[in-house]
Amino acid sequence: MDEALTVEVRHEQGCAIVTAAGEIDISTVTALRDRLFEVAASGAPLVVDMEKVSFIDSVGLAVLVGAAKRAAAHRGSLQVACALPKIRQLVRLTGLDGQIPLARTLDEALEFRGATSTNPPC
Repeated sequence: MDEALTVEVRHEQGCAIVTAAGEIDISTVTALRDRLFEVAASGAPLVVDMEKVSFIDSVGLAVLVGAAKRAAAHRGSLQVACALPKIRQLVRLTGLDGQIPLARTLDEALEFRGATSTNPPC
């Protein structure tokens, strides 16, 4: 795959938002893994905004699972926001939507966090 991956982190209202854009594959996943694992270890509620991700492979999915486990180990949580049908379908087909909450938009993910009593609002 040729499209570069960019990863940005911002904090809003006690929540960490990691925004990824581009393709997530074996050649680009290191930057995403490093940022997600760093943020997940903080214990802050974490939302991964994948609205601008055009592709994700099994290595990328494994990083999401690893980050979710790391977040849980630090009493945090991870949720993914993505509207792209092919990525949503991949997450559902692999059964990962049972482990990682999947929202269509960042706003939807943040609303979910606000309504969840075990997670502070973002």
